[in-house]
Amino acid sequence: MASSRTPRSADPLEVADRLLATVELRGKRLVAGLSGGRDSVVLLDVLRRLESKHGYEVRAIHVHHGLSPNADRWARFCAGLCRRWKVPLATRRVKVDRARGAGFEGAAREARLAAFRSARADALALAHHLDDQAETVLLGLLRGAGVRGASGMRFHARLGALRVLRPFLEVPRAVLAAYAATRKLQWVEDESNQDETRARGYLRRRVLPEIEARFPRWRDALARAARHFAEADALLRSRVGDVPRLTTRALRGSDSVARLRLREFLAAHGLRAPSARRLEEMLRQLRGAAAHARTEIVHDGAALRVYRGGLFLERKMPAPQFEPLVWAGEPRLAIPSLEGELRFRRALGAGIDAARLAGRPVVVRLRRGGERLQPHPRRPRRALKDLFQEAGVPPWRRARLPMLFCGDDLVWVPGLGVDAAYLARGACRGIVPQWRSRLR
Repeated sequence: MASSRTPRSADPLEVADRLLATVELRGKRLVAGLSGGRDSVVLLDVLRRLESKHGYEVRAIHVHHGLSPNADRWARFCAGLCRRWKVPLATRRVKVDRARGAGFEGAAREARLAAFRSARADALALAHHLDDQAETVLLGLLRGAGVRGASGMRFHARLGALRVLRPFLEVPRAVLAAYAATRKLQWVEDESNQDETRARGYLRRRVLPEIEARFPRWRDALARAARHFAEADALLRSRVGDVPRLTTRALRGSDSVARLRLREFLAAHGLRAPSARRLEEMLRQLRGAAAHARTEIVHDGAALRVYRGGLFLERKMPAPQFEPLVWAGEPRLAIPSLEGELRFRRALGAGIDAARLAGRPVVVRLRRGGERLQPHPRRPRRALKDLFQEAGVPPWRRARLPMLFCGDDLVWVPGLGVDAAYLARGACRGIVPQWRSRLR
């Protein structure tokens, strides 16, 4: 984690320039989260000024929550701003699911993150600043967070396949305000920022002015505490290993390590931490599951399943509504209904023999039943069901895997490979498909 202490008078342009220099962005697509508020407008202005220097392509994404009567006006403002600045803009309308139990702010955040994940970009820049960081740490402590929750936000983070950058994380809000005034920028005001019925609005209006009167450097102090918590968190995580993949066997050791591993596993999949009592009950069930069992535990709108001793987390989702697609040779083919993207790279002697596909329609569709594949030239063609079982692909994931067909021939299946009749060999030009799913 980058942790250079930013002087309170630092120029946001210089601060962002230093951070962007630590990331290889040349030739990449960098999308800025644009709410239309002052901080995000400053971010977009800074990124476009640094675009040629760092060699990225700047874009913007606006999330339309539809929660405010002014939401349409904010979307129009963002569209007009991006037209004037010649920045491509994607507007995503989302529905905030208040029934998930994450609270109003949590539900809005989850909807926003889902929209960001859909961005066609390599990296995402967000306008969080020093005041946001300090508020986040304080809220985490008030809610009884552990070291992970109290470590605040990171300069560098990941959101699915996206790299997340927060170039202003140690820049005070007042410095961004001064920059906006100097540059004569325009923005919109979100009335919810002052809503005292929300935790962050209550802190800003009622609590933080009192704290600042007594502790004027509270922002720096809490940001420093966040760095200490982040260091402790890194040490703890180094002890629990690869938490995005977890087995029931890994939960049968020390109670404290097992609790930490399960909390990290849930956090790695974007779920809220359960209460202490709920965590103990989940551990009890998971530890008691046999290696061949199909245990299922519902938590935070997701199903935690055990299959062959491994733990899998899946969002509760309806059956996919997916119409077959024709692949026309593009390097990426987004499939929003399946929460993922097909990627294709060229290689010699690997993947699908490009000559076998020439002049024939290549279709992407789901499994219908009865399909067979021959992944190995020296082995017979077999039913997909048997191949999936052998490869350890959980049953509930098989119906959401996009497969490639050339005419009536099944050519490629994610996790199983290319049919032997279509394999590229020797110096043949090949096409290597890859399925990148946002469902872990």
